[in-house]
Amino acid sequence: MKKDITDFKVRDQKVIVRCDLNVPIKDGNILDDTRIKACTETIEHLIGSNAKVIILSHLGRVKEEKDKENNSLRPVANRLSELINRPVKFVPYTRGIEVETAINSMKPKDVVMLENTRFEDLDGNKESGNDSELAQYWASLGDIFINDAFGTIHRSHASNVGIANILPSGIGFLVKNEVDKISSALNNPSRPLVVMLGGAKVSDKIGVIENAVKIADYVLIGGGMPYTFYKALGYNVGLSIVDDSSLDFCRKIYSEYKNKIVLPEDIVVATSLSEAANTRITTYANIGNNEIGIDLGMQTLSRYKTILMNANTIIWNGPVGMFEIAKFSKGTRKVVEILSNSKAKIVVGGGDTISALNKFGFNNSRAHISTGGGASLEMLEGKELPGLKVISEK
Repeated sequence: MKKDITDFKVRDQKVIVRCDLNVPIKDGNILDDTRIKACTETIEHLIGSNAKVIILSHLGRVKEEKDKENNSLRPVANRLSELINRPVKFVPYTRGIEVETAINSMKPKDVVMLENTRFEDLDGNKESGNDSELAQYWASLGDIFINDAFGTIHRSHASNVGIANILPSGIGFLVKNEVDKISSALNNPSRPLVVMLGGAKVSDKIGVIENAVKIADYVLIGGGMPYTFYKALGYNVGLSIVDDSSLDFCRKIYSEYKNKIVLPEDIVVATSLSEAANTRITTYANIGNNEIGIDLGMQTLSRYKTILMNANTIIWNGPVGMFEIAKFSKGTRKVVEILSNSKAKIVVGGGDTISALNKFGFNNSRAHISTGGGASLEMLEGKELPGLKVISEK
């Protein structure tokens, strides 16, 4: 078990907290503050324990100098201040005299947020490349390091792995909750365990599928992935999305685990990816040359519903159809409805999947909605997460 925030005496200590504050911002306005709210438990615990709190986070992609204009953390600092009801001093630099002065003048319960860590990537990818000098500098600013950024825990960056290699380190409440919930669903599930996978390309989820067929009772396949399986099995898929590089994999894995892998029996096909397209429901064996597989049919949804409603643990990553277009959203909308009424232990990960939950009014207080799509996916693959591996055991 990894050390966590409760294992440290933080009174009067300078505690560096790596948060995931990568929120959507437009014209300086935050469009969704879910990730900011998610980190407040750890921050408020430290404030209540009379620590000095130093916050690091990335925001967006910073590839060239002009990217700085729209990726400052200042609006995030302002919103966090409102949420925790106390000032958050924002320092518009990632290092230097301004940073050091602000931190050296901190008193217990003070909160300081530094500028976007990825600004350091403009000088040789020092953040994302886990530059040792940068990690050493950031570590010199504090006494203890707490990683509460599950969204980047699968990356080896200077602001997580780098600092954790230097300072006494633990995980925050958000990361602990994520790891506990996902690990429990994967390693100690109440059975039947159903893994439902969507998305476009099989190659993006080969590792997940390989692990899922070993641990799950059923693996439901949706989104664009079934068409690669169909083609691998010798069926015509028309103009449907196909990942030709994964045909051999699909053929082999299906032959070995056809008792677990559940492919759609009927599908919605369309003549184009638009609201005005002509559509029909057909079986996987009767897709026309000029048709695109786009959503699950009613027969498939009925079968998926039976499997899901009998499950005691459900892991879902990836929409099962092109839900962004209303005409093709029925499958994903129905899945959201099914899971809203499920009494199973549910774990949901992936940005598109969570967008679908929000769009279709998901309502199930028992479900765990992961804040880290990439990290949760790598846990589904059975991979070690670098930002977690570096934390010492209790």
